[in-house]
Amino acid sequence: MKGDKIESFEDLEVYQKLCQLHLEVSQASLKFPKLELYELGSQVRRSSNSAPANIAEGWNNRHINIYLEGINRAMGEVQETLHHLSMGFRKKYLLSEEYEGYRNRYLEAAKMLRGLERSLISSREK
Repeated sequence: MKGDKIESFEDLEVYQKLCQLHLEVSQASLKFPKLELYELGSQVRRSSNSAPANIAEGWNNRHINIYLEGINRAMGEVQETLHHLSMGFRKKYLLSEEYEGYRNRYLEAAKMLRGLERSLISSREK
């Protein structure tokens, strides 16, 4: 990124944050009991990866509405990931500190996605 100019989806702080979260959540899910590796573990790995992937997919589309839809899908994946993490915590696969840490960081990413959405809507209206 040159200065403050965003030249790629990879320059977006929310994308970077969601990628890092995916890596951490993916590692944590590999410690779930064997019977959950391909159930809850797989679901949380897929949803946590889909959030930044949806940002990337919508990037640089000529139609802002399509990019906004990608951001909306990313938000849905964040919510799904939060659900899976909650189930992992309730099943005692995640410690309270782990779960709360992930939860807070995902909620922060959700706020950032809403900010990106507002920015795109504002730029479309100009």
